[in-house]
Amino acid sequence: MSESVFSGDNTRFARWRKFKDKAAAVGISVGGSSVLVAILLIFFYLLYEILPLFQPASMQQEHQFARVGSAAPTLHLAIEEQAEVAFRLAEDGQYSFFRLADGSVVNDGFLPLPEGTSVTSFAVESETSRVFSVGLSDGSVLIAKHHYKISYPNDQRLITPVMRYPFGEAPIRLADQPLLKLAVRDNDEALVAIAYTAGGKLEGRRWVKEEDFLTEEVTLVEEQLSLPDLDIKPQAILLGPSQDWLYALSPKGQYRLIDVSAEEIVDAGVLFDNAMLTDARFLLGGVSLLISNSNGETTQWFNVNSDGVVHLHKIRRFADSKKGIVTVSPEHRRKGFVAINTAGEANLYYSTSQRHLASKSLGASIVQSAISPRAETLLAETSDGQFLVWAVENEHPEVSWSVLWEEVWYESYPEPDYIWQSSASNNDFEPKYSFAPLAFGTLKAAFYAMVIAAPLAICGAIYTAYFMAPAMRRKVKPLIELMEALPTVILGFLAGLWLAPFIEKHLPAVFSIFIFLPVGVLAFAWFWNYIPMRWRKHVPDGWHPVLLLPVIIGVVALCVWMSAPVERWFFDGDMRAWLTADLGISFDQRNSLVVGVAMGFAVIPTIFSIAEDAIFSVPKHLSYGSLALGATPWQTLVGVVMPTASPGIFSALMIGMGRAVGETMIVLMATGNTPVMDMNIFEGMRTLAANIAVEIGETEVDSSHYRVL
Repeated sequence: MSESVFSGDNTRFARWRKFKDKAAAVGISVGGSSVLVAILLIFFYLLYEILPLFQPASMQQEHQFARVGSAAPTLHLAIEEQAEVAFRLAEDGQYSFFRLADGSVVNDGFLPLPEGTSVTSFAVESETSRVFSVGLSDGSVLIAKHHYKISYPNDQRLITPVMRYPFGEAPIRLADQPLLKLAVRDNDEALVAIAYTAGGKLEGRRWVKEEDFLTEEVTLVEEQLSLPDLDIKPQAILLGPSQDWLYALSPKGQYRLIDVSAEEIVDAGVLFDNAMLTDARFLLGGVSLLISNSNGETTQWFNVNSDGVVHLHKIRRFADSKKGIVTVSPEHRRKGFVAINTAGEANLYYSTSQRHLASKSLGASIVQSAISPRAETLLAETSDGQFLVWAVENEHPEVSWSVLWEEVWYESYPEPDYIWQSSASNNDFEPKYSFAPLAFGTLKAAFYAMVIAAPLAICGAIYTAYFMAPAMRRKVKPLIELMEALPTVILGFLAGLWLAPFIEKHLPAVFSIFIFLPVGVLAFAWFWNYIPMRWRKHVPDGWHPVLLLPVIIGVVALCVWMSAPVERWFFDGDMRAWLTADLGISFDQRNSLVVGVAMGFAVIPTIFSIAEDAIFSVPKHLSYGSLALGATPWQTLVGVVMPTASPGIFSALMIGMGRAVGETMIVLMATGNTPVMDMNIFEGMRTLAANIAVEIGETEVDSSHYRVL
C-alpha cells in the first residue's frame, strides 16, 4: 500500500513539474514575443509620425465664380486669415471684399484718389502687414490697408472687412511727375517711399516718426533722399524691410543694388540671360528676392557680405518646365511660394529645402494669384474673368534630406553651413533643422567620455580580476559598481556647478594632473623596486594599490597647489586668455573636457563591471597552464587571458559607448548646449538626446519641429 501511495505522489509530482515546465516555456515565449512586438510597434509608431515630413503637397479645386468688382485689370489680390473673405483692387481704384465660398460682395468702394488723377504704379509693403500703396499720375502716393474685424454675435464668427488709411486719406506728395514704379516700407521709426518717375529719375522721401510723450500723437518729419541715377530702365523696384537696400530690376534681367543710406550703387549685374523678367517678389522677411522669367525659371537671391563688400548672390533655382512664369505668390509665414506659368500650371515650392512639392494644372490661363496667410487656400484669376479657389494641403514643406544632413545656405549667412536653430522670437524666422551638429555633438561627447573612461575602466578591470587579492577585490568591485547607482542628474549638477568652474579656475592643474599623475605612479613603481625586500614582503601580493592612494592624492594636491604660481609664471596669470589670444583656441566654461570627466565617471562602472567579469571568468586552467609552461604573469595576461576575454571586453566597450551616446542629463547640464561642429575640447556641444529633452516639451504636436524631434 505504501508503495502505491509513493508511486501516486511521484506521478502527481511529475505531472505538476511537466505543467510548470510548459507554463514557463509558454510564458517565456509570450513574454519574449511581446517584447519584440512592442519594439516593432514603437518602430512603426515613429515611422507613422515621421512619414508625413516627406509627403508631397496636394491641391483640390473648391469654387469657381465670375470676377468680382470693376472690369479694369486687377492690381492686387489678397486673402484674410480665416480664408473666408478675399480682397481685390482694380486699376481704376475700386476695391472689393468678397466671400471665397460664392463670390458674394461683402464690402466695396473706391480709393480716395484726387480728381483728375489715375493709378500709375502699385506696391505692397508686405503681405503680412496688408499695407499697400498706389502711385498716382500727379506724383503723389496713397497708402492704404485692408483690415478685417472679427466678432462673434450669437457665437458665430463674423468677419467685417474695412479699408483703412494709416497716413490719412490725402495722398502724400513724392514727386512732380507720374510715378511709374513704386516701393514703400513702413516700420516703427520711419516711412520710406521711393519711386521711379516718368522723368527717368529715382525720387525718394523718408518721413521720420516723432511721438509726443504726453499726447502720444505721432508726427511725420519729412527728409529728402538723394538717390543715384540709374543707367537702366527698371521694370520693378523693391525696398527691403530695413529701408537700406533698394533693388532696381530691368526687363532683361539687369539689376542695380542701391545702398539707400550711403546713397550709392554698391552692386550691379545680370540675373539671367536670354529671357524677360516676369515677376519679382520678396520672400517672407524681405531678405530674399524671388526672380521669375519667361523661361519658366524662378531663382532666389539675397545679399551676401564678402570681406566687407555686399553683393547680390544667386542661392537657388526652381524650374520644372520651359513655360514662362506669370505670377508668384509667396507664403505669409513660411519660405514657400506658388509659381504659376503661362500654361496655367501651379507649382508649389519651398525655398530652403528646395522641394518641388506639387504641380497642378488650374485649367485656364492665369493673370493674378494670392495665397492665404495659413497657406491653405489659393485664389487665382483667369484671363477670361473667372476666379478659381483651390484648397492646398502642404503641412511640412521645410523638411528634406538635404536640410537634415547637408549644408544649407540660409538667409543672412555668409556661406552654406550646418545649422540647428528650431525657434526664434520673430515671425519672420526660418527654422533650421540640420542633424549634422547634433550628431557631431553626440559623437564628440561620447568620444571624450570614452577617451577618459575606457583606459581607466579596462585597466582597472584587468588589475582587479587578475592581480588583485581576493579580499581586496571583494571590496573594490562592489564599490565601483555602486558608482553606477548615482543618478546622472546629480553628476550633471556637480559637473555644471562645481567641476566646470573648478577646471576653468585651475586649468594649469588639470593639464599638470594629466601629465604628472602617470609619471608619479611610474616613479613610485620604479622606487618600489629599490626598497629592501624585508620591507616589501610586509605588503601581501595584490594589496599594492593601497600604497598608490597617498601618491595619487599627493600628486593631485601638489598640482592644484602649484596651479596659481604656474599660471603666473608661464601664462601671465590667465591661461584661458593665453589659449584664446596666443593659440586661437576659444574657451567655454562648460565644455567637452567637463563632459568627458563627468560622463566618464558615469560610464566607468558599466565598462569596468562587464570587462572585469569577462576577465575573471577566463578558466583558471588556461592561465595555470601558461604559467606552468614558463610564461610570466604579464605574458599570460597578454597572450592567454586577454584574447579569451576579448569578446566580453568588446561588449563592455560597446555598452559603455551606448551609454555615452544616449546620456542626457550630464550633457544637458554640463555643456553650453550650443549646436556647433567644433572638435575643440574647450568648446561645448549639443547632443541628440539633450536636444530632445530640451525642446520636445515646447513643440506643437504634429508640427514639423515635433516630427523632426
